[in-house]
This record gives sequence, C-alpha cells and structure tokens, in this order.
Amino acid sequence: MRAGELPVGAVIAMGDEIIARAYTQERTQGRRLVHADLSAMEAADRRLGWKPREHPLTLAITLEPCLMCLGAAMALGVSQVYYGLEAPDDGAAGIPAVWQPARQTMSFSQLPVVTGGYLRRECRDQFRRYALTAAKASLRQYAESMAALPDHL
Repeated sequence: MRAGELPVGAVIAMGDEIIARAYTQERTQGRRLVHADLSAMEAADRRLGWKPREHPLTLAITLEPCLMCLGAAMALGVSQVYYGLEAPDDGAAGIPAVWQPARQTMSFSQLPVVTGGYLRRECRDQFRRYALTAAKASLRQYAESMAALPDHL
C-alpha cells in the first residue's frame, strides 16, 4: 500500500516452507499482468524448475484468483489455493465446479482445491484502509467495493 498498489499479496508454500512471495505491482511497473499470485508463482517456478517436489504447492493470496492466475496455478501444479476475499467481478473460484478436461490424467489439467474466507476481515480492512488513501478514483472505487463485502462468503 505504501507504493500505491492495491493491498494484494501472495505466498507459495511447499510443505511448511514459503518458497516465493509477491505483491501486486500494476502501478509500480505500469503493467497489467503483474498480479501478486502470478508473480509469486513465477518466482516459485524459477526456483523449482522441473525438479521433483517433496511436498505439494499451496498458494495463499489476499484476493480470489482470476482465471489467468488459476490457469497458472494449474500449470505450476499448485494443489491448494486459499484466499481471503472473493473477487466478484473476475474471480475464478467457481471454475473447479464446471471444469471437465478431456483427459483428466494430465498434470496440467488438475485444478487446485480453492477455498476462500481466510483472514477475511483483515483482508477487507486492508482494502478499507487503501480506499482512504488511493489517489486514482477507479482504484479507490474498486477498493471501496471490496471493503463493502459482507463478513462471510
């Protein structure tokens, strides 16, 4: 938030070890495809490469992943995703309920288990604080809509 970015952060864990972390940097980098979860997954991918994994990968993020980031999680082999707040406009947590790949045995066709509501109030409070300081009206409006989400899913 100090950099003027939306308060979205992500970590990738392998077992009990955090192997990558990132935060949204759309304003800082002047780009659109630098979501926190995608950046954390790219860092994890650079660190792990193709070597076998001793433990499954878990993604934890402030905000429900979008379709692009959920696809990246599939490609990386993330088995579980935990998020704090749903993203009503572009969240992809409902995709696992309808996903029917032709060949379900392929590793890249396996969707992670997606669970929301973790640290929900804290995540919502971050958006509320951000809305008070956001310079750009569209970001302020988005943050206000996230801060107004109900206490439960």
